[in-house]
Amino acid sequence: MEKVTFEQMLQAGVHFGHLKRKWNPHMAPYIFTEKKGIHIIDLHKTGVKLDEAASAMKQIAKSGKKILFVATKKQAKSIVAERVAAIGMPYVTERWSGGMLTNFATIRKAVRKMSQIDKMEQDGTLNTLSKRERLQVSRQRAKLEKNLGSISDLTRIPAAIFIVDVMKEHIALAEAKKLGIPVFAMVDTNSDPRPVDFPIPSNDDAGRSIAL
Repeated sequence: MEKVTFEQMLQAGVHFGHLKRKWNPHMAPYIFTEKKGIHIIDLHKTGVKLDEAASAMKQIAKSGKKILFVATKKQAKSIVAERVAAIGMPYVTERWSGGMLTNFATIRKAVRKMSQIDKMEQDGTLNTLSKRERLQVSRQRAKLEKNLGSISDLTRIPAAIFIVDVMKEHIALAEAKKLGIPVFAMVDTNSDPRPVDFPIPSNDDAGRSIAL
């Protein structure tokens, strides 16, 4: 992974935070200034935190373990799905199902159900069902694929989780903390960085910032 430069972050708008009135005081160490009522993030500090996070994630990936990426907000979904699928890591971009981490066994059961339906389709069992039953099974398969297809290869609890927008993904964050799973996250000026092990102070709303 190439080192992200200050200039690249500036061009991508990584430094744009939220309105001052929406700020979280715990983000104060990462705020450079305020401009027209909007907080500006200190990109030098972002660079340091980004390097720390990248180094730690690299070690996890090198050990063959999985990092689960979570980004269900509209402007992040397609970017994260495309980039993360390319590196063979699991991701959630549709909806975070409560218990996805804390009730992992149930989630695995649902993924196995998806595999069973695929097997039924391959061995012809599906054709022995009535038209109505086939339609029900097909709809169930589509729903499972939409919500869990991108984590079907996740056979055990991930070694870490990467979140885009900790406020939106607060359930995922809470589950990871409960299980002691290291959390990496893009943290904007309206968020609390304290529960995050590797916070990256950044604009978590702009597509270009997320992509970078």
